[in-house]
Amino acid sequence: MVGLVAFGKLFVTLEQLVNEYLKGKPINPSIIGPDTSIVDLVDETFLAYNAARLREACQLFTEKMLQPDVTVGLSMTGALTPAGLGRSALIPLMESGFVDWIVSTGANLYHDTHFGLGLKMHRGSPHVSDVTLREKGIVRIYDVFFGYDVLVSTDAFYRKVVSAAEFQRSMSTAEFHYRVGRYVEERERVLGLEGCSMLSVASRRGVPIFTSSPGDSSIGMNVAAKSLEGNRLSFDVNLDVNQSAAIVLSAKRSGGKSAVFILGGGSPKNFILQTEPQIQEVLGIDEKGHDYFLQLTDARPDTGGLSGATPGEAVSWGKIDPDRLPDAVVCYVDSTIALPILTAYAIRRHTKRPLKRLAEKLDSMMELLKTEFAKSGGADAKFAKR
Repeated sequence: MVGLVAFGKLFVTLEQLVNEYLKGKPINPSIIGPDTSIVDLVDETFLAYNAARLREACQLFTEKMLQPDVTVGLSMTGALTPAGLGRSALIPLMESGFVDWIVSTGANLYHDTHFGLGLKMHRGSPHVSDVTLREKGIVRIYDVFFGYDVLVSTDAFYRKVVSAAEFQRSMSTAEFHYRVGRYVEERERVLGLEGCSMLSVASRRGVPIFTSSPGDSSIGMNVAAKSLEGNRLSFDVNLDVNQSAAIVLSAKRSGGKSAVFILGGGSPKNFILQTEPQIQEVLGIDEKGHDYFLQLTDARPDTGGLSGATPGEAVSWGKIDPDRLPDAVVCYVDSTIALPILTAYAIRRHTKRPLKRLAEKLDSMMELLKTEFAKSGGADAKFAKR
């Protein structure tokens, strides 16, 4: 009898254990039909594997990252703008107030400019001879084709713009892109275009755009070429580092939160995340890390590269607040697939947010950073107390 009682207690314990792990909703998907909306598709049929991570990403973005007190920074790598994702997804996110500041590769901004200048990108094929394409004056980005004249025309535009008097000094890349965006916007106006370029929309909406490696693109190449003729434009990378850190610190000190939305990885990912180590480790200012982390990537973590580094690993660097790890999602899906879905979901689920217009507040945010840095005494004073 004692053995039977013990067996019964064991069964109850196992039942409790099983129930603990079966608290998730049953896999009981809705049937996809002609009236299925993007919200229903994501919420009701993206139930497992990377689809489930994309569902979590969409829900994290709309339910938490888009709260009024959250400042959303977006980083982007990969050839997204040549594929049309600037106009189809990133511009609507900015127009809706869903992205407050950006870190991008220079290449994405250079190719974005083509659209603002009325230059055409075409669907192509990755299975065409590149020798033949070169002979025909066609440039290929996987399955995107465009004429060599698109490069020449865009290069000429940048050389003309940076020759203007307002560019004859050192400036941050955020200020540079803000000013360039106004020229792109004017070109759109003349051509009867509107909202084709991220740069023009960002300038009009006050969204600062940084480039972590300003010399690593055709924009930087043309700026370098003009310097040989005596042009005085140069990029102040120190100011880039401090301005981006000031954006995050200002978000936190105003009683709000900071969110990072990472497309791909690379240098822009590190640049947007290093704002917290800059604040804490280098400037010695008390802070805990970004509050929300969302990444769309196809990079693996086990190779040791930054692109695949997890939010858990970022905690060890002080980049992510350890108390906020439940609000971190990594979705291993190609950005060209996931970004349009997430954009459509967010626009359907969430009303527009008031624009923060951070590009027009960089000076005041820098003053806050300087004040807090002076109070902290810097990293040396902080660690001397330990």
